[in-house]
Amino acid sequence: MIETATQTIEWPGKSGKTYTYYIYPIGSTFKEEPGNYIYSKETSPNRWSPVYIGETENLNARHARHEKRECAVRHGATHIHAKLTPGGLSVRLAEETDLRNNWATACNLQ
Repeated sequence: MIETATQTIEWPGKSGKTYTYYIYPIGSTFKEEPGNYIYSKETSPNRWSPVYIGETENLNARHARHEKRECAVRHGATHIHAKLTPGGLSVRLAEETDLRNNWATACNLQ
């Protein structure tokens, strides 16, 4: 990531596997690399609720013009939890699916 994140969060998937994400404010700049991300809102100190869960081939380009950004902000998202995800599209989609199956979000079409 280009911007430095100091906080991380563990998001559990439906499978029981957990994924470590870094916490960034919306508007942060990222490396142009593949990854997974979660638009989220803080519901109480250090407690987060996902608003949208996704994956992308390019973290930086995806957030600059994301079609769900307005929806996420409208539902209270203030941060992006992001991580680089090597291994190709199938790995990113498997992680996204695992997380989406465990979390109800306002902006994903379920």
